[in-house]
Amino acid sequence: MTTVALKAVAFSWPDRAVAVAGLPGRAVLGATERETLAGLGIERIRADDAVSGFELAAGAARQALSRAGVAPADVGALVVIEPRSPETLMSSEATRLQAALGAGRAVVFSVGGLGCVSVTPALLAARGLVAADADMDNVLVVHGSKPVTPLRYRHPVTVNGDGGMAAVISRQGRVRIVDILQETNGDYWDLFAVDYRDRPSARWRERCRDLHDYSFALAVESGNRLRALYTKLLERNDLRAEDIDGHIGHNLSVGSLRFVEDALGVRIAGTCFDNLRQYGHLGPNDVLLNLQVAMENGELCDGQRVLLVNSSPVAAWSMVLVEIGG
Repeated sequence: MTTVALKAVAFSWPDRAVAVAGLPGRAVLGATERETLAGLGIERIRADDAVSGFELAAGAARQALSRAGVAPADVGALVVIEPRSPETLMSSEATRLQAALGAGRAVVFSVGGLGCVSVTPALLAARGLVAADADMDNVLVVHGSKPVTPLRYRHPVTVNGDGGMAAVISRQGRVRIVDILQETNGDYWDLFAVDYRDRPSARWRERCRDLHDYSFALAVESGNRLRALYTKLLERNDLRAEDIDGHIGHNLSVGSLRFVEDALGVRIAGTCFDNLRQYGHLGPNDVLLNLQVAMENGELCDGQRVLLVNSSPVAAWSMVLVEIGG
């Protein structure tokens, strides 16, 4: 079996940090919305409307390639996790990034459509490319996270910050990708949406089709899906729950992290709560950010198996099992 690993991961941020208590547009929120916002566990975010998602993605990509010791000309493939709101229509942000990086030899395409879970199909594609082609190596996965609407608060879910992420997937690396599972349910495809064709971007607002569906129906299904995925992943890797040394979640809210803990009977790494407080939600970037920081600060170390748990209101669920130092 071909070994596939995270060779390097990097992130880029705007310099500007904004306190959630001073978010632009907070004054227009109703009492219930302000109460929910205050309980998310997010204190500040990185936010700068003058910095584009493309710039954040390109900055992270250059850092990741430098850390991996990989020249742009040696990138075998570039997999771009598409933005929720592209800067222009009918153009290719994926090949724009290819040109900016100088990765002219790379096979280039984009993936997405699953919100914050979109990192999982990107990893699936990267793993498949490396495993299927003996000449393929150094697949670069990139995303620039920017909110779609001017109001960064997404009621009742989270607060979106800005950030770029890039990961080099290779045959060698500190973090071995052991297994990946993903499921979706199209019944919730438009649970959250932004109508945009008939209005200027300053008036874009995200709407939730049914708050009850999000808070109750989807919550029940998410718990069931995550438990089933967890059981399946353990069984097909001949593992027990106690064989997993760490659990990484995504940064929607304190409540969402506690939900995963309760659903699976596990403890989410403290790094996730710290990153939630200072960065907010970064879409598909969350789980790799949390994994990387937990390794850097010593919460996770070599020889440990770690499970990355991700879900999205679209609805999608995924689990990625990795082994550090493997």
